[in-house]
Amino acid sequence: MKDRIAIIGLGYVGLPLAVAFAEKYEVTGFDINKLRVDELNSGHDHTLEVEEELLRSAIKGNNGNGLTNTCHLKDIESCNVYIVTVPTPVDKYNHPDLSPLINASKAVGSVLKKGDLVIYESTVYPGCTEEDCVPVLEKSSGLKFNKDFFCGYSPERINPGDKKNTLRTIKKVTSGSTPEIGEKVNNLYLSIIDAGTHLAPNMRVAEASKAIENAQRDINISFVNELALIFDRMDIDTNDVLEAAATKWNFLKYKPGLVGGHCIGVDPYYLKQKAESLGYYPAVISSGRKVNDSIGKFVANKVIKLLIKKGKRVKGDSSLILGITFKENCPDIRNTRVVDIYNEMIEFGLNVDVHDPWANKAEVLREFGIQLIDAPLFNNYDSVVVAVNHNEFLHLPYERVKENGGIIFDVKAFLPREIVDGRL
Repeated sequence: MKDRIAIIGLGYVGLPLAVAFAEKYEVTGFDINKLRVDELNSGHDHTLEVEEELLRSAIKGNNGNGLTNTCHLKDIESCNVYIVTVPTPVDKYNHPDLSPLINASKAVGSVLKKGDLVIYESTVYPGCTEEDCVPVLEKSSGLKFNKDFFCGYSPERINPGDKKNTLRTIKKVTSGSTPEIGEKVNNLYLSIIDAGTHLAPNMRVAEASKAIENAQRDINISFVNELALIFDRMDIDTNDVLEAAATKWNFLKYKPGLVGGHCIGVDPYYLKQKAESLGYYPAVISSGRKVNDSIGKFVANKVIKLLIKKGKRVKGDSSLILGITFKENCPDIRNTRVVDIYNEMIEFGLNVDVHDPWANKAEVLREFGIQLIDAPLFNNYDSVVVAVNHNEFLHLPYERVKENGGIIFDVKAFLPREIVDGRL
C-alpha cells in the first residue's frame, strides 16, 4: 500500500515539505489556523517559501497524488504517516515551550491507528521525542509505542528566504524508533531529497545533531560579536579586522550582528535546559547566548553616543529603523532582535519609526506593538539605523539625513563605508 502522508503544521517548514511529497504521494496538510489553510487553498503563501505556480500545481495534483489542506482532524484519519512540523519556541524567560509540540501530538494521537508512523521534524533537545511526545501519543491513541505504532525523527533544515539551499538540496538527517523503521523513514525522505540522506543510529542522535548545528553557529557568531564589543573600545573597525584575518585559509569568516530567527537564537536554549536537567551547566552555550542577546542594546547605545557627538539633544529626536525581519529579503519576523534596538531607543526618549517592505504590517503590530510606516521622509530624521540588509535599502536617499546633520548606523556593514557614521 502506498503511504498517505499528513503534514502537521503548514508554516516555513511544513509547507515546502508538503509540496515536495505531493509530487509522489497523496498528502494532506493540516493546520489549526483556518486563515492559513484558506490562504494556501487559494494558491498563495505569504511566507514566500513556495512559489504560487508550484503551490497551485501541488494542490491540483496528478495521478492520484497531490496536496489537500485542511483544519479538520477527520480529514487526516486515513493517513498512515504523520509528519509533525510545528514550532518549538521559547517563552519570555527563554525556557523551551513544548506546548505546540504536545498539542500536535495529542491531535495526531487521536487519529492514530495500528501500524502508523509519526515523524517529528520540530527542533527539540535529545530525548524529547521518546520522553515527551511518545507518552502523549500513547495516551491519546490507547496504542503501544514500537508495537502498535512507530516514530521517527528527521530535523528540519529550512533556511527562510534562501532559494539556493532548499529542502531538496540540503542533505537530510533521518532516524527511526527501531532499525527497520529507520530504514523506512530514510527511504521515504530519499524519494524527495536530491542531496540524499544520512541515517542516524537512533532518534536521540538525530535530535542532538540538530541542536548542535545551531548552537555551533550561535557560539561562532557570539565570538565575533564579542570582538565587536572589544574593538569598539579600541576604535578599530571589526569588519576590517575580519577581512584581514580571512586571508588565512582556515579562518572562519563569521560576521557580527543580531542573532534572531526561529533557529539560532532559540535552539541553544533547548540544549541548555536539557544539560541543566542532568546537572551540567553549559558555560560556553550560556555565554554565547548572553553576548548575542546584548547586541541590540549595544547598537542603540552607539547611536545615542553618535547623536551626542553631533550635538543632538537625543530626547525627542527622530530616528528611523530600516528593517524588522530577522534576516534580509525575507518576511519572517520570528524572534527578531531588531526589537531590542527599538525598545532601547524608545527608553532614551527618541521618536522611532520602523520601515520594512518585506514584513507584514498586521503581524508586526500584533507581535510587537509597532506600527510600520511606508515611504519614510529621510530629511525628517536625526538618525537612521540600517538593521536589516534588504536589497531595497541599498539605494535610498541617505544623503538627506547627512545634509541635516543626522547620523547613519549600519548594523550589517551593508552600505558604502563613506556614508555611514558607525557600523557593527
